[in-house]
Amino acid sequence: MKTKSRILLLAAALMLISLYFFPIWNIDLHAPQYPEGIGLRIWVNQITGEKKYDLSNINKLNHYIGMKPIEPESIPELNYMPYIVGSIILLGILVVLLKRKKLVIGWIGIIILVAALGLYDFYSWGYQYGHNLNPEAPIKIPGMAYQPPLIGSKQLLNIKAVSLPGVGGLALGATILIATAAVVTDKKGKPDDAK
Repeated sequence: MKTKSRILLLAAALMLISLYFFPIWNIDLHAPQYPEGIGLRIWVNQITGEKKYDLSNINKLNHYIGMKPIEPESIPELNYMPYIVGSIILLGILVVLLKRKKLVIGWIGIIILVAALGLYDFYSWGYQYGHNLNPEAPIKIPGMAYQPPLIGSKQLLNIKAVSLPGVGGLALGATILIATAAVVTDKKGKPDDAK
C-alpha cells in the first residue's frame, strides 16, 4: 500500500478514539413545558442528559405516558461497547502495519457491520421503550406509541423529538469515508509499499 493510503487509514482508526469523548447520538425534546429543550446523549459507555437534570426530567415525562425509566446501568451494551470500539481501533492500527488491501476492506466491513448492528439495537431499544407502556400510566391514548425517530424528527403529542448523530457518530461515519478513500487512493498509481 502507498504511504498516503496508510496515513489516511491511521487517521481513520485514530478518529474512533473520539467515541470515548463525545456522544454517538443525540435525542432532543422540545415541548411547551420545556421551552429551552431537554436532551438525551448516548455515549459509547453511558447515557446522560444534555444538561444536569435532563435525564431525570425525561424519566418524569416518560412516567406519565407509561414508559419505563431510562436507567443506563441496566443497558448491557454500554458495558461492552467500549471494548468493541477499542478492538476496532487496535485492529485498524494492525491493518496499517500489515499493509494489505484485503485486510483494509475487511476492517471497513467490520466497522460498517458494527455501526449497522448499533443502529438496529438503537431502533429496538426505542421500539421497546415507546411501545411497551404501563397500562396504569396517568396519560393513556389508545393506539399511541412514543418511539423516538431513528433519525430525523417526529411529533409525539405536544413534544417534538429530534434524533441525530452526535460528534462521535459523525466521527464514525468519517472513519468509514476516510478508510474508503484510502482504498480508492491506493488503487491509483503504483504502490510504494508491498501489497
